[in-house]
Amino acid sequence: MTIPLVDLKRQYASIKEEIDEAVLEAIASTQYILGEEVGRFEDEWAEYCGVRHCVGVASGTAAIELALQAIGIERGDEVIAPANTFIASILPVLRLGATPVLVDCDPETAQIDVEQAAGAVTDRTKAIIGVDLFGHPLDADPLQQLCDERGLVFVEDACQAHGARYKGRRCGSLGRIAAFSFYPGKNLGAYGDAGAVTTDDEELADRIRLLRDLGQKRKYEHVVVGANERLDTLQAAVLRVKLRHLDRWNELRRAHASAYEELLDGVVVPTTAEWAEHVWHLYVIRTEDRDGLREALAAEGVFAGMHYPLPLHQQPALRDLGYADGAFPATEQWAQTLLSLPLFPELERAEIERVASLVRSAAAVTG
Repeated sequence: MTIPLVDLKRQYASIKEEIDEAVLEAIASTQYILGEEVGRFEDEWAEYCGVRHCVGVASGTAAIELALQAIGIERGDEVIAPANTFIASILPVLRLGATPVLVDCDPETAQIDVEQAAGAVTDRTKAIIGVDLFGHPLDADPLQQLCDERGLVFVEDACQAHGARYKGRRCGSLGRIAAFSFYPGKNLGAYGDAGAVTTDDEELADRIRLLRDLGQKRKYEHVVVGANERLDTLQAAVLRVKLRHLDRWNELRRAHASAYEELLDGVVVPTTAEWAEHVWHLYVIRTEDRDGLREALAAEGVFAGMHYPLPLHQQPALRDLGYADGAFPATEQWAQTLLSLPLFPELERAEIERVASLVRSAAAVTG
């Protein structure tokens, strides 16, 4: 019996009738570009996140880039970001001609180290990207306080935190502007690339609507230099169906995470801050023999993941940023020791028990 990291076939089977009906209706509408389903999803996702505005876009990466562009990031600016994140968090900074300034993560939480971020601020700094990593919200208040004190914009990368809460507030509402990815494997995933920007700032939302649609104020009247980064109507239809199930799926993820914690005695398991409502996009354990454990699991048909084994400053494409190996020791330690175990709503208790048993056995052998 194989156990995948994520199983989208099981999810589709559980909501097949709803999905099929919604997709066929979207096709029959022939409104394939910015159709009514897009606006409906935008309204529903804004309400869910507790913000005034949502603008659907083509991907999570596009959401970050358009958010940065809307707040005025341009060539010569600096944007602070954690070294411990996916590369899509900072590629948009480079595409806009600005410079990403990386800082280390907190050794315990893996989230951005706010004190180090404060030390990295210069007169060229315009924004700080805070990432809600693995489905756990970052500690947003200290970061917002830093931004307020220094006149910076807090951009929230909520691409892994659909439905998570920080002190009762939904992720996607923690900064001045936020970006979501609806990549298929996310807690709320489309059937292809999709994303969204959320904000309470009407002016920013209006600007992003222009930027995502070729800079058009109305058809054939282009008032800014925009791009083609629109959310597909078909993907919006899929997301509307899945949104109805998101809270239930997140509850199942929490139950599975609790089961893992119960069963993985002696293994370094993730924790949840007292002010956070985790949604467990990933269940990340830590072990010094990560590669050995991953191979042992694969040999038994259990497929674990690594998020992320090569930190940003060690990526070949980013060597020009000038950071040496060892520049971010906490990030590098996480990269060398983390392993993501299978976790998705449809995972069964027997599968969790099997994974946990294999992890304990392998840890005993290697330890």
